[in-house]
Amino acid sequence: MKYDTDVLVIGSGIAGLYSAIKIAEFADVILVTKKDRAESNTNYAQGGIASVLAPEDSFEKHINDTIIAGAGLCNRNSVKILVEEGPDRIKELIDIGTKFTEKDGNLDLVREGGHSFSRIVHAKDLTGKEVERALINKANSLNNLQIIENTLAIDLITEHNTSNLKNMPLNNRHCWGAYVLDVTNNCVKKITSKITILATGGLGQVYLHTTNPSIATGDGYAMAYRAGAKVANMEFIQFHPTALYQNSNSMQNHSFLISEAVRGFGGILRNGVGEAFMQNYDSRRDLAPRDIVARAIDFEMKKRGEDFLFLDITHKKSSDIIEHFPNIYNRCLSEGLDITRELIPIVPAAHYACGGILVDEFARTSLSGLYATGEVAMTGVHGANRLASNSLLEALVFSNRAAEVIKNSINLVSGEIPHIPEWDDSGTLTPDEKVIITHNTKELKQFMSDYVGIVRSNLRLRAASRRIANLYVEIEEYYKKTKVFDSLIELRNLVTCSHLIVKSAMLRKESRGLHYSLDYQFSKEESIALDTIIQNKYQKS
Repeated sequence: MKYDTDVLVIGSGIAGLYSAIKIAEFADVILVTKKDRAESNTNYAQGGIASVLAPEDSFEKHINDTIIAGAGLCNRNSVKILVEEGPDRIKELIDIGTKFTEKDGNLDLVREGGHSFSRIVHAKDLTGKEVERALINKANSLNNLQIIENTLAIDLITEHNTSNLKNMPLNNRHCWGAYVLDVTNNCVKKITSKITILATGGLGQVYLHTTNPSIATGDGYAMAYRAGAKVANMEFIQFHPTALYQNSNSMQNHSFLISEAVRGFGGILRNGVGEAFMQNYDSRRDLAPRDIVARAIDFEMKKRGEDFLFLDITHKKSSDIIEHFPNIYNRCLSEGLDITRELIPIVPAAHYACGGILVDEFARTSLSGLYATGEVAMTGVHGANRLASNSLLEALVFSNRAAEVIKNSINLVSGEIPHIPEWDDSGTLTPDEKVIITHNTKELKQFMSDYVGIVRSNLRLRAASRRIANLYVEIEEYYKKTKVFDSLIELRNLVTCSHLIVKSAMLRKESRGLHYSLDYQFSKEESIALDTIIQNKYQKS
């Protein structure tokens, strides 16, 4: 079965929906999504969207905060674009119908870790869900936007799919759509398009503990890499410092996130004996950037042999806690925990990939006709560590820029799409050994968490690399002889993403931001000196 369209969008989070809505103003769009259209990392984003909306705030302050958090590896021009175009994107969301929390008739702006000013616009503690709701409502009203649910992309279509062009060099390769699996009907479809946008979200399911939903299996990174697109900075995996710890959650699909905003609201991290400890690690204490907080928690847990630590917000008024964090309050209450009176048990969990498919300032990848936006893209905004609440903003800003350049260029796409063969699975077998998938997925998550987590070493990375190589051979052999199905496609992508993370980590011969290696540790004096250099370089006020 075959579909043709002007633009194919893969993914239905904020990046995919916003791109599709903007492009549907001037072109036909097909959007495919793995589950239903509301299932995405965006839907689980609690905290909010950072943007300069208060008169006392400034672009320069937001730029500086972002670059400092990124440990000096941010692309300043990309950060400038992000910050300066952000307010207009927030206003567009409001125009579309997003209902952000207000206070005294104005947007209620809050502060989170790493920010020097209260600039986070939010919808209580369910910001992502509210943004997703508004975007889906808008998308459903557009006649030339077709959304196909329960459809998993398998691979991008490029010259390597055609017999007479398969040896085309990478620097002259094009993308013309994708092969996708219709999970409901168990058949593979071919979707051809002039332009393809990857908005597939993250790869948190590589790890045992993650705040990402089950769909975050790194599909976009893996497909782009196999097609020959450039990727960068894959070693920088952000672990959210505060996911809710549950005894039985080791094999759950994802951990419940306790928003950064809880610490911005005054939450205090405490160890097993109730002591506040962040003052021992950073002058910003509980409002330090996530990489610093996550490492501090990891160190405290290892030092004391504890499985989890605590986040304390009991000193705040109960009514204020419930008003600001109704979702967190109710979820914890369902676990028998009253956060207005009890400490919240927390553990770091894989949360966000700061690297990804390398793109320019208009979200264009190194393959002609292929764009990437949202978490799957590496715009240079986040550097070695993402500043809190910059992710949804990045998705909005660069999705909008992609739509602008596509509008000006889509009619200039020259030449016809070459003949693309239908998906051929002749000679393959119906899967009868799915235990291989289950077992290998568990093994991958376990050793990635043990060897390639918050703290790494060359020894651990080499061990992980050997295991990934063995898994890759086993999964590729199984993939080639078996009719494709969803969990096989996802495991194949998880193995590819794990390879990219480990290879990138082995290439970086320093500790920086989210990549912290025992073989390249900074002394306390060196860490302070580096932080001072970065702050002096970029902090203007």
